[in-house]
Amino acid sequence: MDLINIIATLATFIAMEAVAWLSHKYIMHGFLWYFHEDHHQHNTNLKPFERNDFFFLLFAAPGITLIFIGYSQFSISFWIGLGIALYGLCYFVVHDVFIHRRLKFLRNIDSKYFRAIRRAHKAHHKHFNKEHGESFGMLWFPKKHFK
Repeated sequence: MDLINIIATLATFIAMEAVAWLSHKYIMHGFLWYFHEDHHQHNTNLKPFERNDFFFLLFAAPGITLIFIGYSQFSISFWIGLGIALYGLCYFVVHDVFIHRRLKFLRNIDSKYFRAIRRAHKAHHKHFNKEHGESFGMLWFPKKHFK
């Protein structure tokens, strides 16, 4: 593994936070609100899947495609795809497991950073409609949530 491959993977992972923020604000809270809306409903009837889970497929496709294209020679597309996939894994663990507790582990993590992640996400979910949202990112968010 070359240094350039590590840099490509890390740069892609970091860039994915911007992609996630932009797509959350302008796509999920925009023209594809229909798929994201159920994620903002406080539903006591917990289902294993939401329409919002559609976005997993939408965002996983480029990473899987790039990994598949670059796998035979471990070209740069493989490492970029790996960065996308690692961000997707991180998103699943932080958002679905830690924040929304869709699985039964990571419930007792307690640090200033993870409390801030939870506060930022709670601020985002105080809005039940697609307008007036805030904190659209996952790993980076306004400093005010570190209080």
